[in-house]
Amino acid sequence: MLIGKYLTLDEVCKSATATRLNIDNKPNQQQIMCLEALAKNVYDKCCEKFLLKIPISSGFRSKELNSKISNSSATSQHCLGQAFDLDLDGVLNGPTNKVLFDYIKNNLDFDQLIWEFGTDNNPEWVHVSYDITGRQRKIVLKAVKRNNSVSYIPF
Repeated sequence: MLIGKYLTLDEVCKSATATRLNIDNKPNQQQIMCLEALAKNVYDKCCEKFLLKIPISSGFRSKELNSKISNSSATSQHCLGQAFDLDLDGVLNGPTNKVLFDYIKNNLDFDQLIWEFGTDNNPEWVHVSYDITGRQRKIVLKAVKRNNSVSYIPF
């Protein structure tokens, strides 16, 4: 089932952790609607801008799956179908995660955009969320590790 021009529902639900732990990682109809909105309003536009299918390192997570992932927030928008983690750094001759981050920040509607770890020059991956209600808060954060815990600071 396509949820956008370039993305299937199976792709955003795929999880090695869910497979390994035999966790059902299937979204309900409301979560699918959120995933479709995220794909249409953010993911598809990024793919068209950079002329490539952007790898998703984490998409939908059921609450059970989310609880098994280190450093995951209990209120993660991944569980609502509202967030993707995008990672271009493995794409040969592709743009960097920083270029992707800047494009989203400067050109698209989003709820949250997070520079996830990495360096001051390039995030390890880009977390982006979209709220189906249309109330995009445009929150831009940077995730940093301090004393074995994760903090989110304004970008």
